[in-house]
Amino acid sequence: MSATPISKTVAIIPVYRDDDNIMKVLAKFKEKVVDEICIVIDNASENCVEKIRGTTFAVPVHIIENAERKGIGYAIKQGIRYAIDAGYNVVVILAGNNKDNPREIPQLIQPIIKEDYDYVQGSRFLPEGKSINNPHLRGLFSRFFPYVWTWSTKVLCTDVTNGFRAYKLKLFEDPQINIWQGWLDDYELEYYLHYKVLTLGYKTMEIPVSKVYSQRHKGGYSRISPFRDWWKIVGPLVYLHFKLKH
Repeated sequence: MSATPISKTVAIIPVYRDDDNIMKVLAKFKEKVVDEICIVIDNASENCVEKIRGTTFAVPVHIIENAERKGIGYAIKQGIRYAIDAGYNVVVILAGNNKDNPREIPQLIQPIIKEDYDYVQGSRFLPEGKSINNPHLRGLFSRFFPYVWTWSTKVLCTDVTNGFRAYKLKLFEDPQINIWQGWLDDYELEYYLHYKVLTLGYKTMEIPVSKVYSQRHKGGYSRISPFRDWWKIVGPLVYLHFKLKH
């Protein structure tokens, strides 16, 4: 039986009080690279929203606004809900702070569209991938963590903390993948989903991509704290591996 054709793709970009970087990201989208961009903005300034709405981009932009910060997982789930309701088949997640390059989206979604993969993880550590100005401590963690995942899931992982990835929306029809749980409202969501697709037998692969940190001063990378947020990143692996959560 031939695979069902996939034709509608949406890019979901979570944003927190960021106007300059998101404009740079949107400007990099080429025509028809995706069918629509869904930006989920937490605690957005009026200027940020007006600037986006007042600019014409190569791809249509839909904006979801939240008056307060509810977590990146919550924002991604809002984007997924929108994508499901709008009839999309494929979702691409990328950062709104200009670390990911929208021009690399075709290489992420091609295995899904052409080869019927379910989930594609972008990896900066594969040959032809790039990691530029990666903070030292975070770089060490990003290199080490995939070894733990490979051991736990029995699937070779080279990059787990990279949020630049794509997947079929039909994943969320699986009752064993319940992203709507409240404990998945922050960074936990991405690792929960990653673990599920790797261990439930879905067709997955990694693709080389670039990850560029443009600033080297304190506070200039992202809002993940290696100390404050570490359990949100490590916890899902522990919970799911030992069947403490589902």
